[in-house]
Amino acid sequence: MPQQLSSKDSSLFRQVVRHYENKQYKKGIKTADQILRKNPNHGDTQAMKALIMSNLGQLEEAFALAKTALKNDMKSHVCWHVFGLLYRAEKNYEEAIKAYRFALRLEPDSQPIQRDLALLQMQMRDYQGYIQSRNTMLQARPNFRQNWTALAIAHHLAGNLTEAENVLNTYEETLKTPPPRTDMEHSEAVLYKNTIIAESGDLERALEHLETAGKRCSDVLAVMEMKADYLLRLDRKTEAEAAYAALLDRNPENSHYYDGLIKAKGLVDTDHKALKAVYDGFVEKFPRGDAPRRIPLDFLEGDEFREAVDSYLQRMLRKGVPSLFANIKVLYDRPAKRDTVQELVEGYASGKIQSQTNGSSESQKPEDKTTFEASTFYFLAQHYNYYLSRDLQKALDYVEKAIALVPKSVDYYMTKARIYKHYGDLPKAAEIMEEARKLDEKDRYINSKAAKYRLRNDENDKGLEDMSKFTRNETVGGTLGDLHEMQCVWYLTEDGESYLRQKKLGLALKRFHAVYNIFDTWQEDQFDFHSFSLRKGMIRAYVDMVRWEDHLRDHPFYTRMALSAIKTYVLLHDQPDLAHGPMFANLNGADEEERKKAIKKAKKEQQRLEKAEAEKQELKKASAANAKGADGEVKKEDTDPLGNKLVSTTDPLKDALKFLVPLLEFSPGDIRAQNAGFEVYVRRQKNALALKCLLAAYAIDSSDPTLHVQLVRFRLALNNLSEPLPEKISDVILKEFETILPKSTNLSEWNNSYLISHKESVDHVRAALSARLLISPNEKAACEKELVSTLDLASTTLEKAISGLETLDEWKADPATKEAYNEKAHNKWKEASAFTSQ
Repeated sequence: MPQQLSSKDSSLFRQVVRHYENKQYKKGIKTADQILRKNPNHGDTQAMKALIMSNLGQLEEAFALAKTALKNDMKSHVCWHVFGLLYRAEKNYEEAIKAYRFALRLEPDSQPIQRDLALLQMQMRDYQGYIQSRNTMLQARPNFRQNWTALAIAHHLAGNLTEAENVLNTYEETLKTPPPRTDMEHSEAVLYKNTIIAESGDLERALEHLETAGKRCSDVLAVMEMKADYLLRLDRKTEAEAAYAALLDRNPENSHYYDGLIKAKGLVDTDHKALKAVYDGFVEKFPRGDAPRRIPLDFLEGDEFREAVDSYLQRMLRKGVPSLFANIKVLYDRPAKRDTVQELVEGYASGKIQSQTNGSSESQKPEDKTTFEASTFYFLAQHYNYYLSRDLQKALDYVEKAIALVPKSVDYYMTKARIYKHYGDLPKAAEIMEEARKLDEKDRYINSKAAKYRLRNDENDKGLEDMSKFTRNETVGGTLGDLHEMQCVWYLTEDGESYLRQKKLGLALKRFHAVYNIFDTWQEDQFDFHSFSLRKGMIRAYVDMVRWEDHLRDHPFYTRMALSAIKTYVLLHDQPDLAHGPMFANLNGADEEERKKAIKKAKKEQQRLEKAEAEKQELKKASAANAKGADGEVKKEDTDPLGNKLVSTTDPLKDALKFLVPLLEFSPGDIRAQNAGFEVYVRRQKNALALKCLLAAYAIDSSDPTLHVQLVRFRLALNNLSEPLPEKISDVILKEFETILPKSTNLSEWNNSYLISHKESVDHVRAALSARLLISPNEKAACEKELVSTLDLASTTLEKAISGLETLDEWKADPATKEAYNEKAHNKWKEASAFTSQ
């Protein structure tokens, strides 16, 4: 039963609430304790104290106290509301919603509870529940504009466009006087309403609305862009042409505006003369513009292309524009254009093609001539370094010439480092990129590139040292801690992949989990915007953000990290001894005594690393004792910096599901995700789920090399089951799998047919050899010999040759075979470090 408070204690309780709202947590707890001394079972006070404790980081104690408060007063909406807030703090949104609903039954008119429930419903994308909550809030406060806007958004995101528009119309009808043009919130609401009308497909009405209401909107550019788009889609070409011309007057470098103008003029892609005339007009109008000169290069052919690209290249080379090649290389997928560019720039370099200058060559300033020559050499270095026109020796010669003319150019040294990277000489590439970094130590971009090259060469400490030049190193965790704070996903991913290559699985998992947590943070960070965006009136940006968040887990960086994390856990499952250290990677077939020695050695190494890490932390403790993060909270010290707890898992495949499930849910069309799913599920003996991944991968690319090997493995696994599958599962699996690879299939003949069909592709040949080894293990020597011979295939690149080493490791190949493979690869790629360190 609820305990009644005296008037004095009631006043103290209100003080507790105020202290909580003002974030005066210590005073709040002190006042709450004062009430509880007289009223030890007062549920509301216990609940408020629990809430304050949770904000102080004492979440476990807060939950215990909140449960006690509920026992003392089950019918208190305060207790249930606090219970919901605690669950929300723990990111358990389902339980928080249940608690809020219970609180609302006890106090249906509570605006704070209703608001908190609505925000969680939006976070969980429960649009129907969100509509109900916003409807209730609107009825309670109909004069509050945010409630109308929020209800419109709820209907819009639920797909009820008509209802969303009706809500906004109803609100507009309640306005007695039109808001001033300076009212940003109204301006955004008008444009938001217009986008809803356009999304419904009624472009004519959207345009009419924009013509009348858009004049009072403050976002003039958005109005102009929307108007031009509607006119073009409505086929009102004359008006659309004028609209896009007006946009180009504002920004002559936006290629989308040119695309719109060309469509509005009704010009076809094949009418090169008319298209060129349009762009020439803009060249005259905007003589300093780049877009009207560059875009025609995409469609011009033959002599017209040669003349246009000659003029464009010389203009940019005289200016010394470093990004010229990046702007031109998209043309290289057409060999004729690539060859024309090469011929022209080679001509500039040799002097066979005269440079177009405003005056005679004698009047040209020496520094201008140097700029032109250096830029020409730099362009050719990038040209020959590019994969569609690669000749690394020529690239190196030209970049050396450019550096001789401009010895302090960061860009030239960066290109030189890239050339060595493509040679496969990662140590040399990292060394030269470090030289480039030292040329401009205030440039964050080159600093990041230098660190990245260090990581690619597995120099993790040096990479971190480079990054420390631009981090707050006095914070908890030092440089690495600050990179976590800055959510530097690219660095953490590269660092994790480097540790994975080195078989340092604890540190690899540590980095991958850090990236996973960053994506979690991005998911949770949207919570604050559900109310903030409504307060600020930024509705269109808010809707875009919600839609972006819905696709957060199919981001390329998440996919890359998740695949690496899954690979790490699968490796840990297959070789549990790797938990002790990388030296176990080479203990294939070792006897028990060797294994014990290795474990003893690994433990000593682990103790050394832990001691070194502890010393590092001790040095930083003094300066970082009160270090705070960007959110103002004191950051806790990482108790597992080396990832020992992560790598000591007893069920690595179960841990891999944390990364796999979102990958399969949000990137089902990525065959790499389906391949990874099979690897996890087949090891967990979840045959139905493994088959599901196989079928999905087969639908994406039935000839995929990884899939080919997996099909053989699954067929063999079904043929050699130690125990029969349950009848229901067996019927489904056998029926579905029979459509891909029937049991009656002669696997050797089927595999040979696959090999013949793809005999020119090194990946497919390697897959066929792996499959043959599974089908006929006694052919191992022949398979190894054929794998070495794949180095002679024209499709074998340096990267594919390096991956061949991984295949030999997977096969546990004979050391002599690996030596022969390395020797042959080294003769083909003499500069590559991968084949000299074996």
